[in-house]
Amino acid sequence: MNAKSFRLTALDSGRYAELFELPDEELAARGAQRMRADAKPGYPCRVSLEDADPGEEVLLLHHLHHDVKSPYRAAGPIFIRAAAVTATPAVGEVPEMLRARPQSIRAYDREAMMVAAEVVSGDEIPRAIERLFSRDDIAYLHLHNAGPGCFNCRVERAVMSP
Repeated sequence: MNAKSFRLTALDSGRYAELFELPDEELAARGAQRMRADAKPGYPCRVSLEDADPGEEVLLLHHLHHDVKSPYRAAGPIFIRAAAVTATPAVGEVPEMLRARPQSIRAYDREAMMVAAEVVSGDEIPRAIERLFSRDDIAYLHLHNAGPGCFNCRVERAVMSP
């Protein structure tokens, strides 16, 4: 296995587009909040896998990122940029948004049980993914911001052509 044999999966923009049309009161009723980014970095979008620019509209909302039948079912807050387009990183690509922050990498088996975890600096992400995916019992990974613990994206083994 090499560091180029993984692919990061961003959230689909289609899931969130209609939320930007809702009035603030309806967003609040859904546990979401409209905000304006006031710094960069600081508002990491889980759709574009880019930080919002200062002044850009974002939504802060609750997201069920590990919807599984296991004790590791999990949810938490995420930011979504208003004009975000779903990122499709190339095989082995780690976007700057992730490289700029320490990451907690959580490894899950086929039954959605966590079997390993590491905290790494952004530049160590590819090597840590390689190390974890060298284990046959690991089916997929999740990247989280190490400090606040917020979910960033899922990591899958890439299908490599022979």
